[in-house]
Amino acid sequence: MKNLLYKELRLATPLLTVLFLGFALMAFLPGYPILCGAFFIGMGMFQGYQYQREAGDITYSLLLPVRKTHIVAAKYLAAVCLQMGAFALFAAFTWVRMTFLAEVPVYVHNVMMGANPVFLAFVLVIVAGFNVLFLGGFFKTAYNIGRPFLAFGVFAFLTIGAAEALHHLPGMAWTNVLDGSCLGRQMAVLLCAAALYAFATVLSCKVSQKRFEKLDL
Repeated sequence: MKNLLYKELRLATPLLTVLFLGFALMAFLPGYPILCGAFFIGMGMFQGYQYQREAGDITYSLLLPVRKTHIVAAKYLAAVCLQMGAFALFAAFTWVRMTFLAEVPVYVHNVMMGANPVFLAFVLVIVAGFNVLFLGGFFKTAYNIGRPFLAFGVFAFLTIGAAEALHHLPGMAWTNVLDGSCLGRQMAVLLCAAALYAFATVLSCKVSQKRFEKLDL
């Protein structure tokens, strides 16, 4: 498994996918739906799967002396590594916004969602959706990536819309508080999102392994 993961990160992941992690910098944009950064992380991974498909990565992997289930697990682990790298950047930039940039007027008077633990929770929800909808959809055929990415895109933008509307609802203003006064409740939401991400990713991986086992490639 270690060698397969190494293959995924070093051979099957193009530089473009890694560069797309830089969209975490969108956390600094005022007056903009910063959750779009999480969608672009998924888009970067989608570009990686385009590269893998054209390079015949699945065929190459099947020729290796490994189980088909291990191929799926390695791809999910590679996705998690990239997503957690992006999440670490989002978290670091969120911390900067909530500390050093907390009093900057463009952030204080921002009507859009700000960077706080609830924002990070929605980042995890979006990337969990990528693992379920895109990766899970990909392993139905081990070739088709268009429809799975479309499904992920619809999910991502519906989630972004819901997140942007949330703090405008009665009694939900605390979800967009940036001064740390509601940190306890916000961290509880983040922990729930982390549990959801872990559960959804593991479940999607198990389902994809069963699907891939049945494919005659």
